[in-house]
Order: sequence, then structure tokens, then C-alpha cells
Amino acid sequence: MSDLLVLDFDGIHAADEVLNKLRSLQKAHLIDLEDSCVVERDGDGKVFVKQSINLTKLGAAKGGMSGAFWGALMGLLFLSPLAGMAIGGLVGAGAGAVVGSLADYGINDDFVRQLGQTIPKNSSALFVLVRSATFDKVLPEVEAYKPRVLKTSLSNEAEEMLRKALSEVR
Repeated sequence: MSDLLVLDFDGIHAADEVLNKLRSLQKAHLIDLEDSCVVERDGDGKVFVKQSINLTKLGAAKGGMSGAFWGALMGLLFLSPLAGMAIGGLVGAGAGAVVGSLADYGINDDFVRQLGQTIPKNSSALFVLVRSATFDKVLPEVEAYKPRVLKTSLSNEAEEMLRKALSEVR
């Protein structure tokens, strides 16, 4: 089961920088991220949400591959497998893009938008679903950005330990 962590940062691009740092730590197998999202709130109070997984693009790719396969099989019946593959790929990509744009994966989008409205102007927040982590190696990499813990799905004891570990840097 994954744990949700929502961290708030001073500066609009700080959450992006931390997410890039976490992705590099993921390549080193120090953290396993299921999903992530960056929310930025500019000086005018406008909120921008950046999802890490583009479900429309992913759905189009999967639908295109599936449609091409089934189209080629159907085309064999009518002695035109290339035309069937092309038509099936186009139809599958379109259908996959529509399904992908309607899907919600990982962190709830309404929760992200709602919490994004509460962060201060000219700041950013990072939402991450963490499957597992080696926190004693991950936290020192994140501490330099001076994050504030907004929400977690951790137990009260674990959340307090996280807050304490992150506040010791300040």
C-alpha cells in the first residue's frame, strides 16, 4: 500500500526541482514512486497542476497498438491486413485517448485542486504516492528545499517523525 505525502515549498519551481531529485533517487532504487503531481500557485493566486502521468497520451499509445493488432487480424479476413492495421490503429488511438482523458489514476484530481487553493501565493506543493522508501537516504536530499508537511496518510507517529526530521534543518 502506498503512502501519500504532500509537501509545500517556498518558490514556484521548488516542487518541480524536488520531484526531479526524487526521480533520480528512484533510479538509484532509494524510493519507489507510484504517482506524483506538482501544484504551483502564482502571484495572482492562479493554480497550475502538472500531472506526472499523461493518461491521454498513454491511452492513445495503448489503444493504437491494440487497434492496429486487431485491425490487422480483421484485415486478414478481407485480404487487406495493412489497411485494417492502419484503420484499426487510428480508431484504437482515438478511443484510447478518450478513455485516457476520462480516467483518474493515483492521486485524486479534486483533492489536488482543492488543496492547491490553500497554498500561499508564489509557492508550490508536491503530491507523491510512495510505495516504499529508504527515508534516511531520501530525506537529506529533500531537506535543502525546506519543505513543510501539509498532509500525509502516515500514522500520527510516523507523520510526527517526518515533521521533526524535516524541521531540524531550519
